[in-house]
Amino acid sequence: MPTYGDTGEGWKNPSPEQIRDLLNSSKVIAVVGLSSNPERPSHNIGRYLMEQGYHVIPVNPNESEVLGENSFPDLKSVPEKVDIVDVFRRGEEAVGITAEAIAIGAKAVWLQEGVISIPAFRMGEKAGIIMVMDRCIFKEHSGITK
Repeated sequence: MPTYGDTGEGWKNPSPEQIRDLLNSSKVIAVVGLSSNPERPSHNIGRYLMEQGYHVIPVNPNESEVLGENSFPDLKSVPEKVDIVDVFRRGEEAVGITAEAIAIGAKAVWLQEGVISIPAFRMGEKAGIIMVMDRCIFKEHSGITK
């Protein structure tokens, strides 16, 4: 298995075609760590995803509303079906977030650039969900042709 990142362990992200298919077939993205601060990458990427037609659900216990949407304290509080869980949290938090994503029936967990957790990646794979790690959903989306 190829080795990515600086962890010394390997993981394999989906192919560009699989990522394109995931992004094209998804409608609802829960963004864990979405911030109301326009200086934060999560805010700008959340806004971009909204502009692309996705329903973006903020998941952040420190926010009541972000980008005009109610924010939820955790994934299990989100009242609708989530396609992708996009994670803007430290790698140490990824296992718990992935476990919640599995529990709510999300079809994918996307760990943003710099968010690396081999245990979370393996957990998601074992549960049969699509795992993307250390990749930027904005860069991937803006680089595909629908």
